[in-house]
Order: sequence, then C-alpha cells, then structure tokens
Amino acid sequence: MISRRKFLGLALLALPAAAGIDAEWIEPSLLRVRNLKIGNASRTRFIHFSDFHYKGDARFATEVVQKINELAPDFVCFTGDLIEERSYLTEALSFLRQIKAPGYGIPGNHDYSSRAPFQEYYRAFAATGGGWLPSRNVTLAEHDLQLVGMGIAGLNSHDTTKASRRILLMHYPVMADRLGNQNYDLILAGHSHGGQVRLPLWGAIILPPAVGRYDLGYYETPAGPLNVNPGIGTYIVPWRFNCRPELTLVTI
Repeated sequence: MISRRKFLGLALLALPAAAGIDAEWIEPSLLRVRNLKIGNASRTRFIHFSDFHYKGDARFATEVVQKINELAPDFVCFTGDLIEERSYLTEALSFLRQIKAPGYGIPGNHDYSSRAPFQEYYRAFAATGGGWLPSRNVTLAEHDLQLVGMGIAGLNSHDTTKASRRILLMHYPVMADRLGNQNYDLILAGHSHGGQVRLPLWGAIILPPAVGRYDLGYYETPAGPLNVNPGIGTYIVPWRFNCRPELTLVTI
C-alpha cells in the first residue's frame, strides 16, 4: 500500500504535468462567455471579442461563430488582430462573414504588420451589415449609440454624433489613459490576451507592451469604463492557463 506521504509527493509531481496538458491542449479552445452589464438601461445587447490570430484552426473558428450566432446579439464588436500572416486573411474573413449580426471592427498591430489589404476587411464587415472602423465613427440610431473606431492614427476628431451613448473601440488598453478630455459610456480593447498564462494570486506572467495596468476584464478609467477582452487566439506560444478564450456578452 502506498503511504500518504508518497501519495502527496506523487500528486505534487503530477501537478506541473497536468497544468501543461491543460495549457497546451485544453484551455486554448475552451471558449467561455462572460456577461458584463453597464448601467441600468439594458437597452442593447452585443458581443465583444478580440485577437483572433487565426492560423488555420477551422474547427475552433466554427465553434466561435456558432456560439456568437447562438447568443443572437444586436451586433458584434471586434477590437483587432484578426490575423498575423496575410496568407490566412481570406479564410479568417470567411468566418466573419458567417456571423448573423452586424459586425464592427478595428485593426490591431498584427493586422497592420501583416500588410493585409484593408479593402478586404471593409467588404467582409460590410457583408454582415456592419463596418470596418479604423479612424471612423458610425451611429446606430436604433440603439441611440455611436461606435467610435480608433486606428493607428488615433481618433477621428470630427465627431458630429447626436447619439446619447458612445462606445470606443481600440486595440491597446493603455490608450484609456491617453484620451484627454474624451469620455465614453464604454471602452473596448484587446491586445493583452490576458497574459495567456495567469497564476492564481499572481496574475499574468508576461504581458505585451501597451497594456499598462489594464490586462484583463473590467476597469474604471478617467475616460469611462473599460473592458479588456482576453482574446480568442494565442500569440507566440499556443498556451492558455487560467485564462480561457472569451466572448464578452455586454448589456448596456
């Protein structure tokens, strides 16, 4: 019979292996839906997701699209990094076109560095009934809401909206501290991936630049409430631990 001490020792030795299996083979495709409610009006219901980093995993991409359609949001907001490599653009956009709600998106740093033609993004987002919004704004009159898109050149300074509510789409979370006297009902960002690997009681081990103190989830900022989505895909290493890919279902 194995002793209690030996059993505990073996269990401790097994923990890193179990964590490694989870990080590499389970969590990267273990999609979750997180609910976020802003204010008391509850008039509009939409999905925020980010950082697809599509690399050919059609099965997981299909699951993401099916879940979005199952949730039946009023619209969808995407905050950048659809791809890393231009060769994956056509296939990635084909999944976006399958979303049965208007999709609105802005580019991330990898969309720029891939040198993918933004005309293709424009066409794909338009096909959903939405739009591609780098440095552009769109007013959704039926929701009394304006979506403000940030691109690499920053914000569009020509704001003529008559909507009473504004949502800002940006890629880098740290920009929430650099919006001057701008104020929004909600700010959406991605980029951080939540760190991908998060230790209990510690948080993210490594974060990319331009995250600041906003690495995951909901924050109050000088410019308004901010939601940082941990993304759908992975970057550099295909691991996630204690940081599942996420669709944020926002009610505002």
